[in-house]
Amino acid sequence: MDIQIAGRSIEVADALKERLESKLPPVLADYPRVENCQVVLSQEKFRHTCTITVQGRDKMHITGAATSDADMISAIDLAIDKLDKQLRRSREKMLDRQKARERLGDVPAADAPVDLP
Repeated sequence: MDIQIAGRSIEVADALKERLESKLPPVLADYPRVENCQVVLSQEKFRHTCTITVQGRDKMHITGAATSDADMISAIDLAIDKLDKQLRRSREKMLDRQKARERLGDVPAADAPVDLP
């Protein structure tokens, strides 16, 4: 899995990179369909923002794990928590759809046509 870290109007320190590289793989390890993860860190005056985008197989694309906070470390932690919730919800939806397809396949076909008067 590929993790790309970029900064907008901020120089990404080694400590932030190490924190992201230590916190993201355990979260993404539960989702084998994930192939690529992009992290964008930005700073505007007193607001620090962390945006995480995940791409995977079978049209899996999750954007929107963006959080802002007064501290970059807490913004990263909040974004990772939000991403985990979104990935879990996406996985549950996928499993529900697969179960629904299996239930539709289990419906027995009518053996004989019904005569209506």
